[in-house]
Amino acid sequence: MTDAASPGTVRGLIELQAALRPEAVYALGTESAQTLTFAELRTGCGRVATLLQARGSVPGDTVALIMPNGLGTLQLLLGALHGGWCVNPVNLLSQAEQMRYVLDHSDCKLVLASGEWVDKARALEPRAPVLALDHENLLLPAQPTATATPSCDAIGLLMYTSGTTGRPKGVMLTQANLAANALAIAAEHALGPADRVLGVLPLYHINAFAVTMLAPLASGGSVAMAPRFSAARFWAQAQGARCTWLNLVPTIASYLIEAQDSAPPREALTGIRLARSASAALPPEHLITFEQRFGIGVVETMGLTETVAPSFSNPLDAGRRKLGAVGRASGCEARVIDAGLKPLPDGQTGEIAIRGPNVMRGYYKDAAATAAAFTPDGWLRSGDLGHRDSDGFFFVTGRIKELIIKGGENIAPREIDEALLRHPAVLEAAAVGIPDKHYGQDILACVVLRPGTDASVEADLRAFCEQYLGRYKTPKLIRFVNELPRGPSGKVQRLKMLEP
Repeated sequence: MTDAASPGTVRGLIELQAALRPEAVYALGTESAQTLTFAELRTGCGRVATLLQARGSVPGDTVALIMPNGLGTLQLLLGALHGGWCVNPVNLLSQAEQMRYVLDHSDCKLVLASGEWVDKARALEPRAPVLALDHENLLLPAQPTATATPSCDAIGLLMYTSGTTGRPKGVMLTQANLAANALAIAAEHALGPADRVLGVLPLYHINAFAVTMLAPLASGGSVAMAPRFSAARFWAQAQGARCTWLNLVPTIASYLIEAQDSAPPREALTGIRLARSASAALPPEHLITFEQRFGIGVVETMGLTETVAPSFSNPLDAGRRKLGAVGRASGCEARVIDAGLKPLPDGQTGEIAIRGPNVMRGYYKDAAATAAAFTPDGWLRSGDLGHRDSDGFFFVTGRIKELIIKGGENIAPREIDEALLRHPAVLEAAAVGIPDKHYGQDILACVVLRPGTDASVEADLRAFCEQYLGRYKTPKLIRFVNELPRGPSGKVQRLKMLEP
């Protein structure tokens, strides 16, 4: 099953590699002997189309996946994209209420769930039927179905991300967005057919989706898919799969540094030529420590879900990079704008704005948020404050949006506020991000208690948060205050909560 699909689509990338190197391995499992060649991937794409159509879904529909990492998850995601479906990988860290909202808001026509997630998904009573599938050993129909090549403008990915409000927004990314970014990543990091990345990040995260899964399709390389990140297993997985590069977030780098005694000697890691860090700022001291301990150069990058992950990258050559910078624009254009949305000269601080083939179509069913995200002349407003130097390197100095980024995951402060306010002892509450050496940021919640309540309620508040938010979003610190800092309009000024 071959076609002349455009290389400007994910289908085009799959077809190109299947034609050039059909027997080459695209993916393998780190904990099993399973492999998936490019030819098998292409054939599997047709079988995924058969499966989806047999369940009443047609190209153009949105299909949600509630699945952990696995070769089956890879095949389902890429098969749906190849056939012209839009995929919606659901964040497994979501609480039930948020997951229900995403399934309903996305208008998905089918929910694919695996193992322990099947019953949980059905308990949410989504409007779409839930189909049980194995994310590792995927059983597909024998007969592949041919589908029309999706257009470059077709929406291929609907990924929900937390904003400054409690409700997540659905970022619409086209086939062209996804393909362009995969090609840009491969070019930026000089990836080729001999390169293999260790995939430990979850595929419902934009970083793993774009970098771990799609970039090898552009380079002809491969991915070693791990079930999840394990500091104890990480280096054995990388060595066992003969990986040549690593895709990390700062949290993982931090944990690997902490567990460095379990790592092999530096000389055993010479086959790994780079570690790529993204999703949040990597502290310069962690970058230097990582390189000194493991002998692997770190390339710091930055991007947004709205730009299919990376938009900035430092050079591969350590002699040309700048510590503390997120790098230069990669695969797109970037500039710094003032409050009036006008470009600022180098060295002046303003909001970083991005334009290029990787920038999203908009937010699903949210015209107002989409309009607010762009300047009148089409630049995406990142919400990040920073400046560009005379060499074209960008430095991020803060965030306009009061978003907490914990371990690369976006957490809306309002979501924490609203959970705490449901507790009968809480009068007022506001959350803010605080520095954390492992996660980059963690959560501080300032709480005003109702009269007659004392601070002994803290343990009860933590249990309450874990129930409604999950452990990951439960505040690391709860500070009891007499009042919250507010501006003239009465709005809570979260950054002032960080002052002594």
